[in-house]
Amino acid sequence: MPKVIHFEIPAKDTERAVKFYQRVFGWQVNKYGPMDYWLVKAGDDKEIGINGAISGESTFKGTINTISVSSYEDAVKKIVEAGGKVLSPKTAVPGIGYMSYCKDTEGNVFGIMQTDPNAK
Repeated sequence: MPKVIHFEIPAKDTERAVKFYQRVFGWQVNKYGPMDYWLVKAGDDKEIGINGAISGESTFKGTINTISVSSYEDAVKKIVEAGGKVLSPKTAVPGIGYMSYCKDTEGNVFGIMQTDPNAK
């Protein structure tokens, strides 16, 4: 069954946001790639919960949850058939998989991710 595997917190000032979450929760935060995107390790891997990111690249307001799907194409088909929308093209995250941002029938933005270590 698909489940939430990642969160993204949008930030106008990512360095300020990084400092905030490090100070308040002790999260480990590291820059990822050339964009304004910071990966968050939000706890020990043995603890319940997920990791995520702080993003200055986001065009969306509010925290975005990304849901793992076994098939990107099947998920897109189901989303559209159920009245949702796909907001971005299929995007490769090198070495991780393929993802898109989508919107549900209530206007909430979420991501979908098909894991594929061969993604380029």
